[in-house]
Amino acid sequence: MTAREGSLDAPTRHAIDWRNPDFADPGGIDAELRRVFDICHGCRRCFNLCDAFPRLFDLIDGSESGELDTVASEDFKPVSDACTLCDMCFMTKCPYVPPHAFDLDFPHLMLRVRAAEFRRGEVGFMARRLADTDANGKLGTTFSPLANWACRKDNRLTRPAMEKVAGVDARAALPAFNAGSLVARAGADPAAPNGAAPAHGRRAAIYATCFSNWNDAAIGEAARRLLAHNGVETVVLHPACCGMPKLELGDLGEVARRAGTVAGALLPYVDEGWDVVALAPSCALMMKFEWPLIAPGDPDVARLAAATRDVSEYVVEIAGTEGLVEGMAALDAPVTLHIACHARAQNMGAKAAEMLRLIPGIEINVVERCSGHGGAWGVKKGTFETGMKVGRPVARNAARHDPEGAGYIVSECPLAGLHIRQGVEEMDGRAAPPPEAAHPVQLLARAYGLPGHGKRSP
Repeated sequence: MTAREGSLDAPTRHAIDWRNPDFADPGGIDAELRRVFDICHGCRRCFNLCDAFPRLFDLIDGSESGELDTVASEDFKPVSDACTLCDMCFMTKCPYVPPHAFDLDFPHLMLRVRAAEFRRGEVGFMARRLADTDANGKLGTTFSPLANWACRKDNRLTRPAMEKVAGVDARAALPAFNAGSLVARAGADPAAPNGAAPAHGRRAAIYATCFSNWNDAAIGEAARRLLAHNGVETVVLHPACCGMPKLELGDLGEVARRAGTVAGALLPYVDEGWDVVALAPSCALMMKFEWPLIAPGDPDVARLAAATRDVSEYVVEIAGTEGLVEGMAALDAPVTLHIACHARAQNMGAKAAEMLRLIPGIEINVVERCSGHGGAWGVKKGTFETGMKVGRPVARNAARHDPEGAGYIVSECPLAGLHIRQGVEEMDGRAAPPPEAAHPVQLLARAYGLPGHGKRSP
């Protein structure tokens, strides 16, 4: 019996057996890399998806035989290093994912490689330090005037030093820090729910995420005021980072610990009937999909996953059930919407596009292509330039749609939005300013005329 070509079945994923000693066995990893790489070499559907696959195919094509058998295993590292764990190959391109007999899961194989490297102590101090987003965020918000001055792209005093010491490319635009955390701001100024709204009675625990809690409180402010205007009682919580930066390093033990911490803090709300709403798609993806695979026997993680919604998904859910409050005004500005990879990987549909189309008369230029950011990968020395190259088609698309820079570049992934904006700003021959970068919920808040949505493009 031969394996059929491709699969019409819904993709499924296996639990990540990271506690098994064989998980980090070099021989087992090399054998699996060779098995998977050989299948990818024969297929090549992912050639234009990210930089990992061109590196792999160039490596094989440049070998003595033009096949994988003459490629040395030590040459595989640039391929695994180029993977940003976006999951797009698994979710949108690969015809051989489980339950197909070939059983390919390229992102989780790259994760296995990194987990083994982390276990061997091959991840440097500075990489681990940059992944401590809560510690960095607390420091940055405490000293935000100084931190924001130091992180400015045009600061020729601090940015070269930051590149040399921390490996952050001096050319990369970095997000600013809040003057205080989103959690503190929400606690000091609660948003009373609208008792006349159709959805009154709903309650949502907003998971602040590192980015909105420490870097851009305007996203969380827009979300909680939008929900309150539509009758939803909210509380903003940030017990710990979801662990996505740690996942990128292969530190799966720390990811499991974070999952337990966050689940322990949020489940009391779930038990009282609250929904859980995550403000960033990377965090929602971790909570809904990655955590249950990393901690498959933990019932608390499973319960939290079932209760969690991405913020765009949640607003669309309210609109489709109870209905939203009337009174949104049209936004007279061009809008380019980038569908973030981690939103697509949640397999929920393009909820950001559905949500924005609730605004009267809006015309959206929707782009479903990688922004090139990939978390810390998009700002590090050695990968920033590649990230800009990968994201250039998205930037060109946004620039064509808004030649005057009068509108918005919108992405559920705020780092992707800033990355695209920088790509437009630095485009050859462009004299106009780049559009403003924003999260989709900020545009709905603006359409309602609600306060607090901010304007944070650097």
